[in-house]
Amino acid sequence: MIKNRSYLFVVFLMTILLLTGCSNNQSEEELAKKDEEISQLNAKVEELNNKIKDLEQKLEEINNMDKYKNNEVLLRALETVNYLKNEDMEGLASVVHPLMGVRFTPYEYIDLQNDLVFTKDRIANFLEDTQTYTWGSFDGSGEPIIMTFSEYFDRFIYDVDFANAQMIGNNYSIGKGNSQNNISEAYPDAYYIEFHFPGFESEYEGMDWRSLRLVYEKMDGVWYLVGIVHGEWTI
Repeated sequence: MIKNRSYLFVVFLMTILLLTGCSNNQSEEELAKKDEEISQLNAKVEELNNKIKDLEQKLEEINNMDKYKNNEVLLRALETVNYLKNEDMEGLASVVHPLMGVRFTPYEYIDLQNDLVFTKDRIANFLEDTQTYTWGSFDGSGEPIIMTFSEYFDRFIYDVDFANAQMIGNNYSIGKGNSQNNISEAYPDAYYIEFHFPGFESEYEGMDWRSLRLVYEKMDGVWYLVGIVHGEWTI
């Protein structure tokens, strides 16, 4: 009887050991599978991290290019506004776009059909030109702006000392009036610098603001002047 019980105990013990062995083998297989899955996930994470680094590097390069462009155009605009201040028309002609010329806009709204455009060759001696031109219409009255370039220059280009403007907008419009500002639509490939005075007499509460926007487009790595846009309060 004891022998039978001993035999049964041994069989039972062997069965337990066999089952335990199977269970251990199954756990090892599961662990190996999970290890493989974890390795694959780690590889994907590393791949994503590398892509993120590449994107961050490209973004940094783009930002650096934008900063460089901002500084480059700003320096060009400062050069241009000083040509205007000194009435140096040869200097002004040197920055005018050699193919597009430069468009003159008396108020904020740029009329691509009717605003006058002149080549750089015309600009060089323009202050001595006695011919009158129709530059647009006066705000309020609607009367045509018929002036020589010299008269237009004094009224709609350098009517205040923009070289010493109180504010400068870097591809950003500061002055805002009732006239539509369509500079981004008129010059989609351009970059502009705005020289701005918020006002001169306190009694006008800012309604006597003035702006001059100098618009540039790039050709062969050089920024050239394509537009001179005057801005002031309009009715």
